[in-house]
Amino acid sequence: MYKLINLSLLVIFFAFLQACSNSGKKAGDTDGFVYDEKIEKEFQEKLILVEDGGTVEFPEGKFLFKKDLSMEGKKNVTIKGAGAGKTILSFLGQTEGAEGINITNCQNVTIEQFTIQDAKGDNLKLKGCDGVIIRHMNSTWTTGADTSNGNYGYYPVECKNVLMEHCEVSYCADAGVYVGQSTNVIVRHCYAHHNVAGIEIENCINSDVYKNKAENNAGGILVFDLPKLFQGNGRNAKIWDNDCLNNNFKNFGKPGSIVASIPPGSGLIIMATDSVDVFNNRIINNKTVGISTISYHLTGKPINDTTYGPYCTAIYIHDNKFDRSGLSLTEKVPDLSTDLGKLLTATFKGAVDILVDGSSDPKIRDKNGQLPEGKRICIRNNGKVTFGNLNAWKASGIKDIMNYKDDDITKFDCSYTGIRGNNTDPASAK
Repeated sequence: MYKLINLSLLVIFFAFLQACSNSGKKAGDTDGFVYDEKIEKEFQEKLILVEDGGTVEFPEGKFLFKKDLSMEGKKNVTIKGAGAGKTILSFLGQTEGAEGINITNCQNVTIEQFTIQDAKGDNLKLKGCDGVIIRHMNSTWTTGADTSNGNYGYYPVECKNVLMEHCEVSYCADAGVYVGQSTNVIVRHCYAHHNVAGIEIENCINSDVYKNKAENNAGGILVFDLPKLFQGNGRNAKIWDNDCLNNNFKNFGKPGSIVASIPPGSGLIIMATDSVDVFNNRIINNKTVGISTISYHLTGKPINDTTYGPYCTAIYIHDNKFDRSGLSLTEKVPDLSTDLGKLLTATFKGAVDILVDGSSDPKIRDKNGQLPEGKRICIRNNGKVTFGNLNAWKASGIKDIMNYKDDDITKFDCSYTGIRGNNTDPASAK
């Protein structure tokens, strides 16, 4: 059922335009940057020699590096600059290392007040750390939107107790703010723009994402669970009081990556995840779909993981604001550059505010495709919205989806009260 629609001449034309718009990488920011091997060694020595409980200070200035910087096995260390607009670390033309800064196996590390840009891979990666604070940072690729950019601006993975706040990120070829396979996560007051995906929570347990702005990305906020990763069964997330605005930017993701399938014009996507509460968000001027809840099967990619659950369960979408009135008639044309975008456009003849693909685990659904209490997708109090259900559980091919799709939102009129995320109280959240 997941083989997608053949291209029409119109779709080929739009795909051609999309390909043309992705060409022409910018040179990158070199103004004021001069490589000095001595300074590069001094920065690395600071990270090696800092004692537990100490602070590494990066001075004001523009600094160019050919090698990555790294720190391992430290406790209670702060790495700080003079301000995101004052201390700028550039890895443009990097020849050694896969990241800009790579931090591993640390406890209670704080990274704050500087800019990282143009790393060969990810700008800032933390792996296996317990107690991570990233705040008042900027992470970008000055080369503009290009497939060869690094994947992630901020990349805490396999970490515990992660707080990311007051950070800006742009021009990542995957996700700007990415927290993966981590437990007890807070992402707040961040600004993600001109990335493929603005903010992504992937295979995480206990996450709170609030008061962020995801603007001018291909997709605003993602909550995904993917197969064959160190930590599976991502679950228990609260997503509230975020602005998902104008996420109609071109998708310049690397071919074959999961995010390369995101239709430009996507506000928020939940995929294959359990227990997600999405509320009080402003989903504004996203041309293709406001919020979508889909299974991993819709990617068309193989699973090859017997422990993986590809379906969404216990999702509650409520009290959100949807509006597309700020788009012109031509801007309201949904995405035609990705297979998923073409499927949605062909099926519903236009954008929808809320989409469910209607797939569900055959082991627990009833004969009508309904899930038991505690596993259902619930949608309530979102105002007057356009809604689409692909009813993929019924379909055996694209033609079946065209036959079985419906716009009956009443089947999803239910609620949940027990999704706690990372236990932040929305009423008193800072």
